[in-house]
Amino acid sequence: MKKINKICCIGAGYVGGPTMSVIAYKCPGIEVTVVDINEKRIDAWNDKNLDNLPVYEPGLKEIVAETRGKNLFFSTQIDKAIDEADMIFISVNTPTKTYGKGKGQAADLKYIELCARNIAKVAKTDKIVVEKSTLPVRTAQAIKNILDNTGNHVNFEILSNPEFLAEGTAINDLLYADRILIGGDDTPSGTEAKDALAAIYGHWLPDNKILKTNIWSSELSKLVANAFLAQRISSINSISALCEKTDANVQEVSKAIGLDSRIGPKFLNASVGFGGSCFQKDILNLVYIAKTYGLNEVSDYWEQVILINDYQKRRFANNIVSSLYNTVSGKKIVFYGWAFKKDTNDTRESAAIYVADALLDEQAEIVVYDPKVSEERIYADLDYLNTRTEEENRKLVTVVKEPIEATKEAHAIAVLTEWDEFKKYDWETIYKNMLKPAFVFDGRRILDKEKLNTLGFNYYRIGEGA
Repeated sequence: MKKINKICCIGAGYVGGPTMSVIAYKCPGIEVTVVDINEKRIDAWNDKNLDNLPVYEPGLKEIVAETRGKNLFFSTQIDKAIDEADMIFISVNTPTKTYGKGKGQAADLKYIELCARNIAKVAKTDKIVVEKSTLPVRTAQAIKNILDNTGNHVNFEILSNPEFLAEGTAINDLLYADRILIGGDDTPSGTEAKDALAAIYGHWLPDNKILKTNIWSSELSKLVANAFLAQRISSINSISALCEKTDANVQEVSKAIGLDSRIGPKFLNASVGFGGSCFQKDILNLVYIAKTYGLNEVSDYWEQVILINDYQKRRFANNIVSSLYNTVSGKKIVFYGWAFKKDTNDTRESAAIYVADALLDEQAEIVVYDPKVSEERIYADLDYLNTRTEEENRKLVTVVKEPIEATKEAHAIAVLTEWDEFKKYDWETIYKNMLKPAFVFDGRRILDKEKLNTLGFNYYRIGEGA
């Protein structure tokens, strides 16, 4: 079996950074270099102050502190790292296409292709190339074609090793993974490459957690796993709308059906909608693949999961407007939370962005507080939508560092991320700060309903009647 001494990972984002940190931590004999063209991001990974790492994950900074400079390195010297590595992980962004064929559904593979062409140009010795990005089925074949046709007669083995990390628990998910999926060719050299990658994970995970498949099964399994999880959220969210109309309580419904062992309680928490980089992107990918094979009923079925998610966000925003007497123009609304979920600074596809956008259309004045998301990121998220000018976004949206202070003269508070700290706030002071009647719209169902009602708030919790 090929012994791996040096690993290079292209892409220093939410997957590459934490995954390589854990590999370096658990495999002290392997030198791991994470490279990225974004110099600012690499500088942040190398920052002496570990609170400035570009990715926030509980437990990450302790592992980086332990390994950085010993066998974990962050660099912008991409070609050097590729040249020296035995194994190369590709962990770059694969956003949904915003143009051309497959717009709005297919994954944009331009960064993957650029990576493959770069590896082909630089590599002088045999390499194992591992796809770590979430990719549509049959991408491995495209990577292999590029490498085989443009390389320096070097042998490349392509493996698919999808990540199943949940942001906020990524370090735990890596250390105590449910399963590791390794897809590759069933040829002697493909099997050897799969064994080499399995041996790396074998430093800390038992063999029965490491699953080897053909490459297509591995790629499709990732999309389908995320689609099934997102489907559960959209299913319970659709029921939350029905609960509000019938005075049922979505939490009681979730508990009742979750006790059925065939269903189980996971991913049955109603909320303002799912976000994150994977669920929406992967389902759209599945929709696009089904369509390209002429399976229109399959694509329509999975697309409905996305449509319910969009509906839930729209419904939440509409409820704020109708509760505030059908106008929010010039009214101050405080957003608690911008990240798509707690314990991460990732905001991709966050519900907060779309709720904000809907309220800004109604000329609301929004004040945002999130414990980990930067002001720069919040404005970038709104600017990316292109709904209004950058000047308008900055005029209507203020980002603050003091959550209690922010509620002075506010008409309403919308809870959009389930950060634990929100539960511990002095809600009595907040009530005194606000204009009356004071409204709280809890899109994450985390606050104490009785307490807030007793204090005098008009409290709305998603999935329950008034």
